[in-house]
Parts: sequence; structure tokens; C-alpha cells
Amino acid sequence: MYDVVIVGSGPAGANLARLIGDKYKVLLIDKRDLESQNPKNFANKCCGGLLAPDAQKMIAKLGLGIPKDILVDPQLFAVRAIDLTNNLERLYQRFYFNMDREKFDRWLVSIVPTGVDKKFNSFFKNFAEIPGGYEIGYIYNGQETSTKTRVIVGADGAFSKLRKFISKDINIPEKYISIQEWCESPDYIPYFTAIFDEEISDFYSWVIPKENYLLLGAALRPRENTREKYNLLKTKLTQIGFNFHNKIKTEGAYIYRPKKVSQFYVGRDGIALVGEAAGAISPSSAEGISYALKSSLYLAQSLEDGIDGFLDRYKQKVKDIKVNLLIKNLKSPAMYNPLLRQLAMKSGLQSIK
Repeated sequence: MYDVVIVGSGPAGANLARLIGDKYKVLLIDKRDLESQNPKNFANKCCGGLLAPDAQKMIAKLGLGIPKDILVDPQLFAVRAIDLTNNLERLYQRFYFNMDREKFDRWLVSIVPTGVDKKFNSFFKNFAEIPGGYEIGYIYNGQETSTKTRVIVGADGAFSKLRKFISKDINIPEKYISIQEWCESPDYIPYFTAIFDEEISDFYSWVIPKENYLLLGAALRPRENTREKYNLLKTKLTQIGFNFHNKIKTEGAYIYRPKKVSQFYVGRDGIALVGEAAGAISPSSAEGISYALKSSLYLAQSLEDGIDGFLDRYKQKVKDIKVNLLIKNLKSPAMYNPLLRQLAMKSGLQSIK
């Protein structure tokens, strides 16, 4: 009988396990193998691997420091914004850490207390209420198994099975498909790139230099010719000078885009949601690591006084996340409304030459 079973060991799940692992009996499960150096089946997180200032602040607040081998070249301090709809460009100073996302997740798992049980290569299937808690079913190394717990935490991202089970698809944030290709690149590019094009998406696309590669990614609406639009994006960027040689691999994932505060949902009864599973992700930039770390910290603090009443305490603590999401949604039109974006970029406000 566990006190807490955490489904998903990305930043939200791993950080929660780290914070409560010495107080509670915890089981951490994930479909990836984040401990083996040569995993049999490892799916990389589809992520540009940029650590935003808000995430840097949370890492500082948690009293952590990132090992240098997680960072990758080049470390850049500018973002080139390309508005293909309005045929405009600007350069803006920004402070992101360029990192290896897989190594970042592995590092967070490596600092989880040794008393936490970790079951990787595991797929969560279902749960049932039992006296005193829940029984969950999952597949571990190909074998179906089950265990009992007082609390379940969903840290399983935008395709959260737990959220689907407990919310009945009510107030689910809008889903996008993130597609990202890694291509060999002999060129040195001294900036990250954000692309806005209404023909491609009402969200945004990105180009990120990483070691000897260029990452080309886009957040696209599902079931709207996503592959064709991605290829069109690549063609348009090639025409303005980008070179995408020798594709190495393609990654894909669903991401949430919460456009209403009501789409942020932290769970019910003895089931809590953290990170993107709760809808905690920026609707303007799709940055999620800071929200993952913050929501998992709040949940850990809510469990400090015991399990009884923890969810009510958690709901109180996350009010500032709701306010933050509201502010981000109020700012989004300046980025995603073509006319407002045109006015902002033409003004040159906060841009650099």
C-alpha cells in the first residue's frame, strides 16, 4: 500500500517525488526508462529544450543548480521573430538556457530520494476506488500488474489519462500537435527563431540551434493537414535562407493551450493533477517547465500537513497560477492577432538591431 503513486516522471512528477519521498511511501512510474543508459524503448520528449527565465527562477527557488553537462552549445541571447503573415522581422534580447531535455529529465530523476520506488517502462492503464484509497493497474516491462495507494497524482502531460478519467473531458484545454525535426546543420545561427504565420498555425513555430543540429518545430491544430502545413513551413523557411539538411529524427506530442482559467483543473477526491496534466502551461509560449515545478512544489507543500484535506490546500495554493494564466491570455493577442502583432513589431519596442 503506497501513500502516493505518481504517474509520469517529467519535471512535475520527479520534482514532487523528490520533495515528498522522505515523508511518504511513493511509487513513481513512467513509460520512459530514465535511469538506464541504453534503454530498449525510449521516446524523447518533443521539446525545444530551452529553459525560460520563469523556469530558471523556480529552479533557484527550489535550491537547485543545473549540472553543466545538461547545457548544450550554443548559449544564445537573442530571438529572431519572423512574421510571415505581415512580412516583418525583429530581433529581441531574451535569456534562455539551451539544454538537452532528456538529460534534464534524467537529472531530476537522479535526485529523487532512494526510498522512492521507481518503475520505468510502465504504462498506466486504469484505477478503481477501494476503501481507503485506490487500486491502480499498469503494465510494467510488458506485464500487467496492480498496486494500492491512498493518493494518485497525474503528472502525465497533455494526453493525461488520469485527467480524462476524472474530468470526463469537461474544460479540457485546446490541444495542439507539436511536430519537431532534427536536421544536421553546418551553419552557425546566433539566435533562436520564432515564426508566426496564419497559413500554418494560429500558434507559433520555432527554429533552435543545438550542437550540430537545427530543430524545426511547429504547434499545429490536429486534423487540419498537420503534415502538409509542417512541410509548407519548411519550404517557406528554406526560401528565406534556412537550410534543413539530412533529417535525423522526428518527434511529436500533444500539447495543451489553456485559453480559459476554468481549463486549469487540479483534480478531485484523492486524485491530484500537476503540470501540463492540470492545464498549467503558458498559452502564449507553450512553456511548461516552470509551471510543472511550481505546481509540484505547491502540491508537496499541501501534503506537509498530511493527506487529509490536502486537495483543498492545493486548490488554495494554485490561485497564483490561475492569475498568471489569465495574464498570459490577456497578453496573447499582441502576439497572435496579426494586426496587433504588426503594430507591435513595426513600433520596434524592446527590439535590438
